[in-house]
Amino acid sequence: MTLLHKTVGEIVKGQARLYPAKEAYVYPELKVRKTYQEFDEETDELAKAFIGMGIEKGEHVAIWSDNKRQWLLTQFATGKMGAVLVTVNTNYQSKELEYLLKQSEATTLILDESFKGTSYIDIIRNVCPELADSNGGIISSKGLPHFKRIILMTERSEAGMYKWSELLAHSEGVKDAAMQERLESLNPDDVINIQYTSGTTGFPKGVMLTHQNVVNNGKLIGDYMKLTEQDRVCIPVPFFHCFGCVLGTMAAVTHGSAMVLLEQFDPLRVLQAVQDEKCTALHGVPTMFIAELNHPDFKKFDTSSLRTGIMAGSTCPIEVMKRVIEDMGASEITICYGQTESSPVITQTKTDDPIEKRVSTVGKPHPHVEVKIVDPVTGEEVPVGYPGELCTRGYHVMKGYYNNEEATRDAIDFEGWLHTGDIAVMDDEGYIDITGRIKDMVIRGGENIYPKEVEEFLYTHPAVSDVQVVGVPDQKYGEELMAWIIPKEGADLDAESVREYCKGKISHHKIPKYIEFTDEYPMTASGKIMKFVLREMSMEKSHQ
Repeated sequence: MTLLHKTVGEIVKGQARLYPAKEAYVYPELKVRKTYQEFDEETDELAKAFIGMGIEKGEHVAIWSDNKRQWLLTQFATGKMGAVLVTVNTNYQSKELEYLLKQSEATTLILDESFKGTSYIDIIRNVCPELADSNGGIISSKGLPHFKRIILMTERSEAGMYKWSELLAHSEGVKDAAMQERLESLNPDDVINIQYTSGTTGFPKGVMLTHQNVVNNGKLIGDYMKLTEQDRVCIPVPFFHCFGCVLGTMAAVTHGSAMVLLEQFDPLRVLQAVQDEKCTALHGVPTMFIAELNHPDFKKFDTSSLRTGIMAGSTCPIEVMKRVIEDMGASEITICYGQTESSPVITQTKTDDPIEKRVSTVGKPHPHVEVKIVDPVTGEEVPVGYPGELCTRGYHVMKGYYNNEEATRDAIDFEGWLHTGDIAVMDDEGYIDITGRIKDMVIRGGENIYPKEVEEFLYTHPAVSDVQVVGVPDQKYGEELMAWIIPKEGADLDAESVREYCKGKISHHKIPKYIEFTDEYPMTASGKIMKFVLREMSMEKSHQ
């Protein structure tokens, strides 16, 4: 296919013209069903509301919730009126949210009341104490100089926050012509999305993605799955990840497919949705598929409608792939590989690839995507069959990291190659296998965790002298964190108090499962800590 030169808004309008009566999205548990025509009208109304509220083209709008309907509508409404959607991890706590709002220069935060027992309202009040004295309208915050407004996804009355209905009321004063003018002023090369990915320095970086990036990546992903307007895609993966909002919603919308949506992942609800909605595709990280396959009621559900889907987010175990194909019936399941910086998919298996390639590799590069595998030291390309760092170039490479030119230069070289930091091997047929990571990134249940970020936080504990964090294999999540702490002299420190210190400050998935105390680390002669030795020690400890 030739690359599309369209904005997100143009894609929605095009599908509403082509498939007005086809279902665009379904929330089975909420009993909500909307056609493409209704989806277009809803996102128009919301886009007008944003304009009516005074949100300008290029302004940064952060969104913080699970897979709520408002999240979905906001993704495509901002795509129509040109605001930049800043996606917030649902697990974030106060320090992480404060950093993101400040670094992204977000003017607006759209949020749900809470998530899994954590009050988002309490957290934002902590981050922005000026809310207490606000009567709505524009917020003035000393700590967040760009921050102007907060919108709740519900009808709860909270000082300084708009209710969802109050937001929608702003659409009434905006004429269709003004909306159309804004839509037509957008360029496919405009940044539409900023997603935060943990940095090796311990500070998350805001990946800037354009209409061009996400529209074409979604289109190609769906092409590889052979999606059409007849398909029904079950999306239980979080929207704040590229997995949800590119491999999920964008792949479906670019093909006129129906999105079958769940606010949060639950294996039983996924199986119910697949059966009741006759889903033809299912997305998930390996741990999700494992939870579905191993559920005691799995055999009670009819999943025979499944044809395809995507398993991605972390290494896909071969045995799990085979079970998804044989027991679930998703005979054309695909595997994707990539990273947020590449919109995100670089390589993907095809539905008709030989079975052994589909279960043991991450496929071949997408069309319009260049890939080379280089020696990480010399930068020279390595021969076929030899490991090296995977680099990629093409339409899919991010615009850069927001307000971080140095990190952008480190990631994308002067020839436009994005250096992934992943070690890969290409076979003589062009199929790629990812064998490891140059950096020490840990992937826990599909969540990327950089040990450096957790170490930086644990260093703030008054009784911690030094800390090293490594990943250890885990049957359920793929990997778990282990922290090796050297306490300050005379300090009284135990594992439970360290975990308590983490709660409410860093995301649950970043809190180390294993905590060990030591007097020293294994070092090289030149004084560098040998993390690989720590890893071996950790594996022994975690299996005791």
